[in-house]
Amino acid sequence: MKIKNYTQFLWQQLGLLALTAGVATAGAETTTTMSTTSAPISAPSDDVVSGMLKLDFNTHFISYGADVWGDGSSMSDPGFNPNLELYFALPGDLTLTLGTWWDVNSKGDSPIGGRLQEVDVYAGLSYSIDKLTIGLTYQAWMYANAEGSNTEDILDLKFSYDTFLSPSLTIHQRLDQGAANGDEGTVIVLGLSHSIEAGPATISFPLNIAYFPTGGFHQNFVAADPGKPAIPASFGVAAEDAVDPTPQIDEADTGFGYASLGVAASLPLSPLIGDSFGDWSLNAGLTYFVTNSDIIPNNPSDSFLTASLGVALSF
Repeated sequence: MKIKNYTQFLWQQLGLLALTAGVATAGAETTTTMSTTSAPISAPSDDVVSGMLKLDFNTHFISYGADVWGDGSSMSDPGFNPNLELYFALPGDLTLTLGTWWDVNSKGDSPIGGRLQEVDVYAGLSYSIDKLTIGLTYQAWMYANAEGSNTEDILDLKFSYDTFLSPSLTIHQRLDQGAANGDEGTVIVLGLSHSIEAGPATISFPLNIAYFPTGGFHQNFVAADPGKPAIPASFGVAAEDAVDPTPQIDEADTGFGYASLGVAASLPLSPLIGDSFGDWSLNAGLTYFVTNSDIIPNNPSDSFLTASLGVALSF
């Protein structure tokens, strides 16, 4: 059955990632498909092995400016996105990161099974030099379409500097499109963020601006002529009057793709529940997106607001 085959495929990918993570050069700070708005949570730096578990509800699933489920201005049907990361402190100021992110919702039929729409796994290696951190991350985004299971392969190179506004630059490279409606290509994202303390809470203001140097990363599927019925030429009509019944692909342009500005808050829960249950925090955020329809043509709205709410455990 399709579900059984996909489950076997998923475990094969997890096994392959586990075997290659030790030698792959990937980054501790990953750029997964989910556009999170929670305040950043730092892994404990004193332990050789540490980790983070996030349990978030998000109104939208945003993948590099693309509103994946087409929620637009609606916030009425949030999805559940658990995220687990493990950090391994290595000699020479290196950090190995292994992680997984899931998309669980009822916004479409899942070929995987139940409400599980996507499973991402990733492995990263980062190196810190004073305030500069350089990371390389391999990611396998596993989801399915009508043709069956597919894996979108991603390689991210990220530079971040620990100074005012916390600047970062991410070079996002799609190695294999999988079931994505787009070509292999590159997205360059400049990130800035500023945080303030408000009593026990930390409030941050992240800004991201994305440039698409390659065309066709997000493609648009449009009918040849929506005003005519789909009539192939073989039905006795002139070729110039025929309409291809299959959608045509409209290549997206290059240039500015999107910008996002958010506000996020993180509140530690230890003063309320104690330390017996671990180092928990409550996180919430809002992010406003402005997208370019020439680059990202399938969004219901070119500008929209997203929201998130969740809890996180650092260990």
